[in-house]
Amino acid sequence: MLTSNSIRIDCFDCWFLAQDNQQNSLVQLTSLWEKIRLALITTFNSPVRPMVPLINTATETLLRNLKSHAESGNSFNIHKCFGCFTMDVIASVAFGTQVDSQNNPDDPFVHHASKFFAFTFFKPLMIFFMAFPFVLQPLAGLLPNKSRDEMNSFFIQCIQKMIKQRDDLPPEQRRRDFLQLMLDVRASSKYLSLEHFDVVNDADEQACTEQGMDNGQENGPGNESTKRAQQKRMMTEDEIVGQSFIFLLAGHETSSNTLAFACYLLALHPEFQKKLQEEVDEFFSRHETADYSNVQELKYLDMVICETLRLYPPAFRVARDVDQDTMVNGQLLPKGSSLEIPAGYLHYNPEHWTEPEKFIPERFTPEAKASRHPFVYLPFGAGPRSCVGMRLAQLEIKMALLHIFRRFDMMACEDTEVPLESHTTLGPKNGILVKIINRENFES
Repeated sequence: MLTSNSIRIDCFDCWFLAQDNQQNSLVQLTSLWEKIRLALITTFNSPVRPMVPLINTATETLLRNLKSHAESGNSFNIHKCFGCFTMDVIASVAFGTQVDSQNNPDDPFVHHASKFFAFTFFKPLMIFFMAFPFVLQPLAGLLPNKSRDEMNSFFIQCIQKMIKQRDDLPPEQRRRDFLQLMLDVRASSKYLSLEHFDVVNDADEQACTEQGMDNGQENGPGNESTKRAQQKRMMTEDEIVGQSFIFLLAGHETSSNTLAFACYLLALHPEFQKKLQEEVDEFFSRHETADYSNVQELKYLDMVICETLRLYPPAFRVARDVDQDTMVNGQLLPKGSSLEIPAGYLHYNPEHWTEPEKFIPERFTPEAKASRHPFVYLPFGAGPRSCVGMRLAQLEIKMALLHIFRRFDMMACEDTEVPLESHTTLGPKNGILVKIINRENFES
């Protein structure tokens, strides 16, 4: 039976027990992760809805910039446009800052964030450190890096200043963004079971419904199993600063890559683009505006995004530490060893995907998904350590693509690189050059 601490991997056709608290000395660290994870899950659950206006504001800026490219008739790097868009979204929802990174690159936030991402992860030495992080950890504090220290100082001061401003405002005047939602759980007495840390399979959402976050459950101080099973939603200011940093790192390039790859694939396959636009047109014949609820109706858009993430997964591998000695098909997985799940291999395995190199959105119809092993597709991971920002990322991507393909046709051109050359993390090495034109039947 699959527990919240297990991950099923099809390439071995078995169950793996893959908790991350590999040694007794890490129990305190694991407890800290559980506490922060809980706070983030409750933050990212139902409150995603209030962030739609913030995403819409960034989307409007993106559409204005794309319109200028459509009017020019020239090819352009759409990956760069999406990098600016996701930067604007993160600045807005995580740091409470309104920026236009494409038209105002000298904004202090944009300047420091650009320096942050200018640090390359693709040099051979950095690839080695990514593969063996335990080597880097003891060295990180010893290596001088003036630029890194300046960036750290800027973002820490930025977040601390914003926290003070929010605390000075009455609750009704506080902006409903990711930063504020984290601030709301700084000292909550509410509890949630650790068994439901699975965002991908909606186990966290079920937990909130079943247990009732406001039901006032009490847990006896002497009951150790209850203490272990449940954790408080609490975050310190330092933890809020740290999570905002992680949100910047994890949410910027992954989302911009997915958006750019989706447009690239649709430009190369106009038949799929036309089918998507038919769905988009039908959607706006029924709805005046798009919001968190009604965008879930866009089934073909969801299929396009899923297939894009299959071909270009944000993470090519997922690592877990083995918590206890475990036998799998006669193979011993010793406690303390690292288990690596090759998401990239699973996504291209011909045993599960017919013609895996091809872009076929229909792979993700309800019937096709039901007939396929659930864990041969892992764009957001799985289990209690799956991507906590998945819902927000999906919403951001859907809102952007919905409005883009309502207004524009995406076209490959002589400058479009086929096939694309990718970085180690599956980002386009040379950008993505396409052309874009205004749709004839769209009235602004």
